[in-house]
Amino acid sequence: MGQKQKKWADVEAGQHNPLAYAVTARDRSVIEMVDHAVRHKEVLLAYQAVVPAGRQTRPAFYEGLVRVLDETGRIIPARDFIHQIETTETGRIIDCLALEQGLRALQRFPFLRLSINMSARSIGYARWMRALKRGLGQDPTIAERLILEITESSAMLVPELVVNFMTDLQRKGISFAMDDFGAGFTSFRYLRDFYFDIVKIDGQFIRGIADDPDNQVLTRALVAIAEQFDMVTVAESVERPRDAVYLEQMGVDCLQGYFFGAPTVHPPWEEISDQKASA
Repeated sequence: MGQKQKKWADVEAGQHNPLAYAVTARDRSVIEMVDHAVRHKEVLLAYQAVVPAGRQTRPAFYEGLVRVLDETGRIIPARDFIHQIETTETGRIIDCLALEQGLRALQRFPFLRLSINMSARSIGYARWMRALKRGLGQDPTIAERLILEITESSAMLVPELVVNFMTDLQRKGISFAMDDFGAGFTSFRYLRDFYFDIVKIDGQFIRGIADDPDNQVLTRALVAIAEQFDMVTVAESVERPRDAVYLEQMGVDCLQGYFFGAPTVHPPWEEISDQKASA
C-alpha cells in the first residue's frame, strides 16, 4: 500500500472510530519522535536517588531513567513513550542506549551503584548482550554495582527465560529488581522461582499511604511477601514526609520519590567531576 493509500485508509478508519484513529495517530507521532531521538543520539539518563529508610542522607543506589529530547529540545520522560515503543525495534535500541550510558557512568565513577531498566524482550538481543559483556570486561567491579530492573508485566511475558537469564547474570554479581511490584501480573509460583534481589512496590500503593487504610493493608502484604523471599523492598513514588515516616515504621527498606529529589540529567557526581576538571 502506497503512502497516499495508507493515509486514506487511516482517514476512513477514523470516520468509523474517531477515538481509535486519534489514538493511532498519537502513537505514530510518539514513535516518530523517539525514532528521531535515537537517530540523532538524543537519548540520555536522568538519575534519581533510592535512599535507605531512616538514613536518607546517603543514597543506597541511583536509578537511571531513560529520557529522549524532542525536536524542540524538551526532555521527554519514558512514561510518555515507553508503552508505544516497547514491542518495537526502537524499544530494543532504547534499552541498549540506556545500558551503554549506565555502564559508562559506572566505569567513570567507581563509588556509584546504579539500576538500569530493561524489557524482558531485550534478553538475547545481540547488541544489548554485547554492550553488557563489554562493560563487565572493562571493570571487574561493575557487575556488583549494576542492578537491572525488569517490570513485573515484562517479566511475566517469558518467565522461564527471565529466570534463566537472571540466574546466569547473578552468578556474575549483577543484582535484579522487579519494578512495579504489585501491579497485578505476577504469578506467585513464578515469584518463588524468580529470585529477585529487590522489589520496587508500585507507586499506586504508596502515594498518600499514611492516610489510606486500604493501601496500608496492601503494602504490608507486599512487604511480607518480599520478606518471605528475602528480597529488599523499595517504595516508589514517595512524595510526602508523613508517607516516608509511615513506610519506615512499616519496615520498608528503601524509599524513592520526589520527596527525596526529582530525576536529574545533571547528577551531583558529574557536577563534582566538572568542578575538579576546571580547577
